[in-house]
Amino acid sequence: MPRVKRGPKRKNRRERILEFAKGYYGTKHNCFRIAELQVERSLAYATRDRKARKRDFRGLWIIRINAAARQHDISYSQLIAGLKKAGSDMNRKVLAEIAALDPKGFASIVTSAKSALATASA
Repeated sequence: MPRVKRGPKRKNRRERILEFAKGYYGTKHNCFRIAELQVERSLAYATRDRKARKRDFRGLWIIRINAAARQHDISYSQLIAGLKKAGSDMNRKVLAEIAALDPKGFASIVTSAKSALATASA
């Protein structure tokens, strides 16, 4: 059986891996065997952290909304419940932006949530 040397396919694969490993410390950026392991690990972390970033931002938005809501004497959970009863479909990202950049607008949102809660409980 003839020997297969793979030719450009092998070279292209190695170049691609080493291109991914650019900027890594020590032999991780120029030694193929080590770079290959590190790139595989890095890609796994990248996948995991793309998911984690979504969780982190949602938590940040909730913290911002809660801080702004408590300035208007209402808790975060009551605000969200009131908005659902009022029929508002604003997401947390938009609410956090309004809370940070437009305090008067956020105050009107809080009053509508409070009135919806009052009518629902009465």
